[in-house]
Amino acid sequence: MNWFIEVVKKYAVFNGRARRKEYWMYALFYAIFAIVAAIIDAVVFGSQILSLVLAVGLLLPSLGVTVRRLHDTNRSGWWILIGLIPLVGGIIMLVFLCIEGEAGSNKYGHNPKFAGSPA
Repeated sequence: MNWFIEVVKKYAVFNGRARRKEYWMYALFYAIFAIVAAIIDAVVFGSQILSLVLAVGLLLPSLGVTVRRLHDTNRSGWWILIGLIPLVGGIIMLVFLCIEGEAGSNKYGHNPKFAGSPA
């Protein structure tokens, strides 16, 4: 949960690097919250209002952590736009998000793996 909170605290930070663990722990908790919101929407509201609020509220943190994850693989944040290409773009983006970051420093900063993790 600390990984998710740390990403939300850095909601509009698009510089630096994010390691795989930070990105995927955020994605896990986002998915859990989205499923819970969808269930509550279906049972209580009969609409998708809570899911929409969640998606809009976490849009900037999601973009920020994705851009930082791309920076960890020494790619520009603009590579996030490749996900807009149907089918192929999503697969390429998934590969970029899954591969290990650069071992040392790159033009986006120091390796976050050696900087420690959120408490």
